Amino acid sequence: MQLFSDMHDKMITIVGPTASGKTDLAAHLAARLIANGTKAEIISGDSRQVFRGMDIGTGKDLADYTVKNADSTETFIPYHLIDICEAGDKYNIFRYQQDFMNAYDDCRRRDVLPILCGGSGLYVETVLKGYHLSPVPKNEELRQSLADKSLDELTIMLTELKKKNNSNMHNRSDVDTAKRAIRAIEIETYNLQHPLPDRVMPEIDSIVIGTNIDRELRREKITRRLRARLEEGMVDEIRKLLEHVSADDLIYYGLEYKYMTEYVIGKLTFDEMFRQLEIAIHQFAKRQMTWFRGMERRGFTIHWVDASQEMDKKVADCMNIIRSEGNKI
Repeated sequence: MQLFSDMHDKMITIVGPTASGKTDLAAHLAARLIANGTKAEIISGDSRQVFRGMDIGTGKDLADYTVKNADSTETFIPYHLIDICEAGDKYNIFRYQQDFMNAYDDCRRRDVLPILCGGSGLYVETVLKGYHLSPVPKNEELRQSLADKSLDELTIMLTELKKKNNSNMHNRSDVDTAKRAIRAIEIETYNLQHPLPDRVMPEIDSIVIGTNIDRELRREKITRRLRARLEEGMVDEIRKLLEHVSADDLIYYGLEYKYMTEYVIGKLTFDEMFRQLEIAIHQFAKRQMTWFRGMERRGFTIHWVDASQEMDKKVADCMNIIRSEGNKI
C-alpha cells in the first residue's frame, strides 16, 4: 500500500555518527518504500558533500544510492544537495537551509517522500526546527583584530559570545582551527548586534531515526574506513584539489582535508597524519553523538536502530517505527 498519502507534509530523517551506515540504510529504506508504491528521494544533510571533487574524504559513496534488489534488479535512489558547489567555496548553514527548502519543496510538488540523511546535526536541526538564519557578511576589522590570537583565546571568546546569544547553533568543530573559530566569532558577533526573530522558516514534521553503533565497533570501523580511503586515493584527491584550491581553504574543511593537506604540504609525516586524523575522527564521532543526545533534550524523539544488524532487519525496524508513528504501510 502507498505510504505517501499517510505521510503528507511529513518527512523521514536518518541521523547517526560517522561510519554508522546512515546513507546505505537511507537508500535501502527508500528502495523498500518505492517497492511499496511510495516515491522516495534522499536529501543529504552533510556539510561537506556539497563540494564537487571532495569525494573520498567526505564519504559520498554514491554507489550506495543504487540498491540491489532480491530479484537481481537495481533501484536507483535520486539524491539532492551533493556536488552543488565548487571546492574552495565557503558554504554555510544559511545557504544549506535555502537549498534544503528548495529540494524539499521540489519533492513535495512531485509527490515524493523526502528522506533527510546526514551526520551534521547542526544542519539537520536547523531545517527541522526552521531556525531563522541570515547571511553573515565578512567583518574585516574584526578579523584583523583576532588574527594574532591563539586558538585557546578564540575558543574562550566564542564560548562567551554563545552564552550572550543563548546559542546552541554551533558545533565544536567550529574551533578545530583558528580560521574556523574566527568565522564562528564573526557569526556570533553579527547575531548579537542584529537580533532576529526565533522562527521564520517552517518547522518540518519528521520521523527521526538514528543509527546506534557500539562505541568500540564504531572506532574499529572508523580506523578500517580511514585505511580504505587512503588506499582508494585520498591523498591523490587532495593533490588534485590543491591545483585549484589553496591549502588554507582545504584545511578549513577539517578532518581528512585538514590533516591530509598538512601531510601533502610537508607539515606532517604520514604516521603523524594518520595518528592525528584517526584521533580527530573518533572525537568528531563522539561530538556527533553528543549533538544528537542534545537534540533529544531539546525535544526531538529519535528512534534508534542497531547499526550492527543485517540490512533487512534494519529496514524492517525502520518500517515498524514508521508504523508505530501511525503511518500505515
